[in-house]
Amino acid sequence: MREVDDAVRQDDFGNAMRRYGLVIGLFVVLGLGGFGGYLYWQHQQEAERERYSEQLVQAFDELEAGNFDTADAELAPIAANGGPGAAAAARLAQAGIALNAGRDDDAVALYDLVAADEEAPPAMRDLAAIRSVAVQFDTLEPQVVIDRLGPLATAENPWFGSAGELVAMAYLEQGRDEQAGPLLVEIAGNESVPETLRARTRQLAGFLGYDAIEDVEEMMAEIAQGGGRAASAPPQQ
Repeated sequence: MREVDDAVRQDDFGNAMRRYGLVIGLFVVLGLGGFGGYLYWQHQQEAERERYSEQLVQAFDELEAGNFDTADAELAPIAANGGPGAAAAARLAQAGIALNAGRDDDAVALYDLVAADEEAPPAMRDLAAIRSVAVQFDTLEPQVVIDRLGPLATAENPWFGSAGELVAMAYLEQGRDEQAGPLLVEIAGNESVPETLRARTRQLAGFLGYDAIEDVEEMMAEIAQGGGRAASAPPQQ
């Protein structure tokens, strides 16, 4: 009986292979081909990222050397076809080149493009939004500035100082000193904010009647050592 069962199973297997063997073999070949294609695509993507990274570094070297036209030409394909991070960095650099050439509208368009790109790194999107507002600040309604940058003017945001200063200035244009003063004090007391910005907001808070100096002796020591020079630096966007 066992021999009969084995013979029956062999016959069933043989019949199944004759009937479905070609289909099964085709699926195996297609599966292996698809997996191989995926590995090749992944390799190509990695090679493409490396190429754009090298090109981005080269473009930044051209920027440092003052070769803005050359840098802009090298940044263009990265901005158009690079990955989210590389494309955002390229567009930010292109915006800087446009500003340097006096093409503010072009710069704002590039900043807004990065700010609206949901695939771009959040820090780059926030920076682009801040730079866009800074370039247009004199022509924007104060409430527009507050609406756009208010969510970024928090101590948890890496661009708190820059966003907070612009929001505070918008408050001042609206005559809302009671909102601007405390925000300026908070910026001045935040150690993660650059010292030049802290000094500037400390001064402005003082003009509004808000004391932003936490340690008078430390402040006097900084002034004595030359730290007070930062307070006299011209505002920077």
